[in-house]
Amino acid sequence: MTGTRGLVAAGFLLPALVLLGALVVYPIGYSAYRSFFDKSGNGFAGLGNYVEIFTDDTILTAVKNNAIWVVVAPTVATGLGLVFAVLTERVRWGTAFKLVVFMPMAISMLAAGIIFRLVYEQDPERGVANAVWVGVHDTFAASAGYPHAHPLPAHPLEAAGGGAFITRDPVSADGPAVRLPLVGVAPAKMPDDARPARTPAPEPGKITGTAWLDFTRGGGGKPNSVDPEELGLKGIEIEAVKDGRVVATATAGADGTFTLPAQADGARLRLPESNFREPYNGVDWLGPSLVTPAIIGSYVWMWAGFAMVLIAAGLAAVPRELLEAARVDGASEWQVFRMVTVPLLAPVLAVVMVTLMINVLKIFDLVFIISPGSSQDDANVLALQLYRSSFGTDADLGVGSAIAVLLLLLVVPVMLFNIRRMRRETRR
Repeated sequence: MTGTRGLVAAGFLLPALVLLGALVVYPIGYSAYRSFFDKSGNGFAGLGNYVEIFTDDTILTAVKNNAIWVVVAPTVATGLGLVFAVLTERVRWGTAFKLVVFMPMAISMLAAGIIFRLVYEQDPERGVANAVWVGVHDTFAASAGYPHAHPLPAHPLEAAGGGAFITRDPVSADGPAVRLPLVGVAPAKMPDDARPARTPAPEPGKITGTAWLDFTRGGGGKPNSVDPEELGLKGIEIEAVKDGRVVATATAGADGTFTLPAQADGARLRLPESNFREPYNGVDWLGPSLVTPAIIGSYVWMWAGFAMVLIAAGLAAVPRELLEAARVDGASEWQVFRMVTVPLLAPVLAVVMVTLMINVLKIFDLVFIISPGSSQDDANVLALQLYRSSFGTDADLGVGSAIAVLLLLLVVPVMLFNIRRMRRETRR
């Protein structure tokens, strides 16, 4: 009977063992074998490929980034999942919130990568992240002025150095209104609330004038003349400079008009370079310094819902009488969370952390899709370097196999820890 049962068991296990051997054991064994040979696969390289892993700057960057991923991404995703799971218990629409947070898990890594490649676009008109960032910046700081604006040779302005412009002659309170015409600004780039320019009435003892876009759509306007269809340069700053120092300042209104006090009499009017700086264009999210944190952000967006669902399941099994007993004893909600809830959830948190650590060690899709070619080396991780070394333009299967073995060696301790933890939990 024992022998018969053994044969039956072997018969049932054989298909699974064949698949396991063909899809797991053989690739691991062949990768380990191939890692000791050179690029061609004919010459024995010994440990040369492993030495290259720890001496090549590009691969070392991948190792460093993998360490950042393993420490940051699982910790942040698990922390957010814990916060969401605890808070949604007290929110009326908690189920709907959980659904929204978990929804990114239904999106493939490829689709998520494409989404966040667009989110992190540098142009604020296309990238959501920079659109929000620029909006916040422009709320608390002055928005950009008129980049590329400049006077024509016939205008009463000349270059003052550093990108500023200044009137050729001093202004007088007894003279006519000062004209400060500029060109080089597309009408579509003018402020939405800019109004048709006008020449202000003179004010006794003061300097009045107009700063405007000396350009009429369709032609027909006269240079250095305020025509009816020409717009005022709203917000442009004017400085009165006398003996090398600023004695008065003014800001043009929506129709371009401005007024300076009597101190400006006899001064030259300067348009400082701050009027002509490039508009604030947000943050270079996919630049060399921020590309890795930006991609980690997209990963957290996807996997925080996974962590939340597992932790919420564990939280549902926590005895409520323990929480109530702590509250009766005078513990605050923060103390209950820190000293009761978190310790009771420790096994679930360990499962989530270990699962995410194994997952990020193999991260490839998001890094490959989101990072542009100019900063892909800075965002490089081991799985991506494995692909590049094995199938890139200068493929070296020896180095690629060595990276694969290194990845396996990094994953194995985490798996062993998880297996030991599961066995310990089973014994309880």
